[in-house]
Amino acid sequence: MNKEIIISSSTSQNHVAITEDNNLVDFFVDHPEKRRMVGDVFLGKVARVLPGIRAVFIDIGLKHDAFLHFSDIGDRTDALKDMLDEDEEADDGTDEEETEPQAQTQDQTPVQTQPQEQKPPARDKDKHDHREQRQIPKLHKGESILIQIIKEPVKDKGVRCTSSISIPGRFCVLLPLDNKVGVSKKIYDFRERKRLRRIARGIIPSNCGLIIRTAAKDQTEEALSGDLRYLVKIWEDMQEDAKKQEPPALLYKDLSTTISVIRDLFTPDVSKVFVDSKKLYKEVRNYVQFIQPELIDRIELFKQDEPIFEAFKIDEQIKGLMGRKVSLPSGGHIVIEHTEAMVVIDVNSGRYAAKKEQELNSLKTDLEASREIVRQLRLRDIGGLIVVDFIDLEDEKNRKKIYDELKKEFKKDRAKIAMLPMTEFGLMQITRERIRENIVQSMNDACPYCAGTGLLTKKSNLIHEIEHWLKRYHVEGKSKSLTLKVHPSLGLKLREGFISRLTKFQLKYFVKIKLQEEEKINPQNYYFLATKTGIDITNDFN
Repeated sequence: MNKEIIISSSTSQNHVAITEDNNLVDFFVDHPEKRRMVGDVFLGKVARVLPGIRAVFIDIGLKHDAFLHFSDIGDRTDALKDMLDEDEEADDGTDEEETEPQAQTQDQTPVQTQPQEQKPPARDKDKHDHREQRQIPKLHKGESILIQIIKEPVKDKGVRCTSSISIPGRFCVLLPLDNKVGVSKKIYDFRERKRLRRIARGIIPSNCGLIIRTAAKDQTEEALSGDLRYLVKIWEDMQEDAKKQEPPALLYKDLSTTISVIRDLFTPDVSKVFVDSKKLYKEVRNYVQFIQPELIDRIELFKQDEPIFEAFKIDEQIKGLMGRKVSLPSGGHIVIEHTEAMVVIDVNSGRYAAKKEQELNSLKTDLEASREIVRQLRLRDIGGLIVVDFIDLEDEKNRKKIYDELKKEFKKDRAKIAMLPMTEFGLMQITRERIRENIVQSMNDACPYCAGTGLLTKKSNLIHEIEHWLKRYHVEGKSKSLTLKVHPSLGLKLREGFISRLTKFQLKYFVKIKLQEEEKINPQNYYFLATKTGIDITNDFN
């Protein structure tokens, strides 16, 4: 398999594509005006403690306070508060389970990547672990707390954070004030896991924990030690800054999306990295020279005049990410719809099949859809609750095949997944870890006319509303001369007919109406102004 990373840079954005045999498998957008926040560490101030929703809101200097759920208040909170010379202590009733910690890395890549079977899906805001059962933490309004962002803000929601700080590097993740040692479960070889665990226990600083990442496989102790020294220096600088600054303050800024992709995904199985910007090319080379110099020869500056994404046929694949309909090889298609509560995916066969072959054809289409759905969830970075409406299958064995196919495909996904078997109605419920806005949301703004619904009020309904407004004005209004400002498309409808609607309105309600058409007006709005004064009186008679 030929795996490549292609980076397209412009003055406004960086786009990073990861391909396998020329097929797009991952896509990231680096917005300078909307920098990635996951991994950033803040010295915050407790703004509100709400036991009713088991959460604390932390002021970190952003528009919305950070959301800290009780389940995200780690066992290290006491030690972190002591570091800040706080007198009060957080209540920590139970010990954390003896499991390998999960690294908070690019897109929150978990150590455990396999889907969880037979586990009912729940929305992100309802996810709790065993720590939720402890008593309410003794956090009080106004006190300082060290937190790390684990989820980007989405729409009107602020960031979600944790008090368990983790600092990711190339080969390992440092867990300050923790004593756990973990090895990525993607490293399957027992001897290699044992070797890495032994190295970790030998180099780990006192009063710290360590996670060995997948990229550490077959690396020397010197390489791991060098990466760890870099992370320890970051933590020491963070502690010093925390003692000097007043909250809210940013203590640590994680790498940009582009460089973090290189850190987390530029592994030895990647044959080439192509960059079309000299400046970014040097930045990437310098970073790789520091973290893993043996891979530096795989970085190449793209010098052709043709746009890099066109040369690698990525543009046409990205266009498919923006559409709601995705075609399948056998003629079927899936339709992806975003709602406020969930994402709904509908699977369609696209053509009629004879009844005796219907089950077989439905199974074939559903299997193709399963593979494409997993690919689209990864590419679009869709998280939260996902409901898939598959084509109905009568045979229980065939339903199990769909579940097993999804389970197999989800092993390629770095996000945490939970799913339930297909119901008798052909529905499957899936939850996928939501870290940030999905690609569609991050690359598009809601239409100012339809507010993202894709629907506009019919012109006949607007004219009906205008007439109702005139009825109320006829009863209560004083002036006999009005100006009606509308979009030209609505103005055309008002002027249609041998006797236009506008003329009929004037005769019926004994008022002179001057029609004023402007392109900049929302097609769904209309404005009545008093002609003499020019004052907008629309709301006075609504």
